Amino acid sequence: MASDLQTSIMISATGLRVQGARVKVIAENVANANSTADRAGGDPYRRQIITFKNVFDRALKADIVKVHKVVGDKSEFDKAFDPNHPAADPDGYYQKPNVNSLVEMSDMREAQRSYEANLNLIESSRSMMMRTIDMLR
Repeated sequence: MASDLQTSIMISATGLRVQGARVKVIAENVANANSTADRAGGDPYRRQIITFKNVFDRALKADIVKVHKVVGDKSEFDKAFDPNHPAADPDGYYQKPNVNSLVEMSDMREAQRSYEANLNLIESSRSMMMRTIDMLR
């Protein structure tokens, strides 16, 4: 049976795990920010959005966070004019991915802050456990 401090560490570990998944999705979005279709009329890369959900973990007897799903952003694609582009339509326009680097950097910053908060919580819990053990010696 885990103590409350051990449980808090495990809960924070789930927070680390989902923020890592969030960073992975953001990295995919940033990496594909200029990925267009390879044929005329095709769709370019569609931005991915990750969502979380809380789940009651019976073993921990606490709510933890998990990745709910990763879905494509349904916002419109930008258009650019370049008649020589392989994905250009007969009018010379091609679609660009709906990835906004500013939004991705903002999401990355938020994921980083959340990751650090969970990491600090783990370090605090661990420190409290070590101090308790030192007192009992």
